[in-house]
Amino acid sequence: MSATEKVLNAARIAWRSEPRIGPKAPHVAMELDAGTLTLEGEMPDIAAKKLALELAAGVSGVTGIVDRLHVASAERMADGEIRDHLRHALEQEPAFAELALSEIVKGAENVLREPAERRRGWIRLAVAEGVVTLDGEVPGLEFKRLAGVLAWWVPGSRDVINGLGVEPEEPDNDAEITDAVRMALEKDPFVNAGQVIVGTVDAVVTLAGLVPSESEREMAEWDAWYVFGVDRVHNKIEVAPFTPDGAAS
Repeated sequence: MSATEKVLNAARIAWRSEPRIGPKAPHVAMELDAGTLTLEGEMPDIAAKKLALELAAGVSGVTGIVDRLHVASAERMADGEIRDHLRHALEQEPAFAELALSEIVKGAENVLREPAERRRGWIRLAVAEGVVTLDGEVPGLEFKRLAGVLAWWVPGSRDVINGLGVEPEEPDNDAEITDAVRMALEKDPFVNAGQVIVGTVDAVVTLAGLVPSESEREMAEWDAWYVFGVDRVHNKIEVAPFTPDGAAS
């Protein structure tokens, strides 16, 4: 077995050892060139994609990753429909009220909003084959992360390339990630954020608390996975149906 084959085999073994990937082992093309591993294919969900990238990056002999992985969309949508959903979400989000917005349609830029007195920032969106690309400049990491979450929430999204720059630059840390996850939970109408506790250590998010249904538990976890910069999510939320007086049964 050649040195390249050993590296590729080690990556596949690492994937099979991860429960979120192994049982659904997808077909992904792998190519190694001078230490750079290119991954191309479809993963079952955002958790599998992020874990696949993390595990592959930890393989001895891999010095860089080219990410061409997408995820299976929750709902089949045309690019125009995805763009319409995301445009509406961005336009309706109060946090972006003072930012300029535009979209790319058939190669041409269409200005959606240019506030007379706007904060320093703008967001441009584009969609191609279910992959959302966000670029522009926003005034804080929380804006970048919120835009990314809104893009992932569109059921037809197969991937989100978040190229939004932050000006002025600000250091990222676990506290910023925790705040972003809390914000995503608060924005999600299907999750009672007040019932969920969030903690982050080294970009690994842990969720705890008590919710009334398994679906709400799962939605809280997906919200955390969708946040830019989150490497892993440990879901320790417990499920207990609430009684009419609001107490756990």
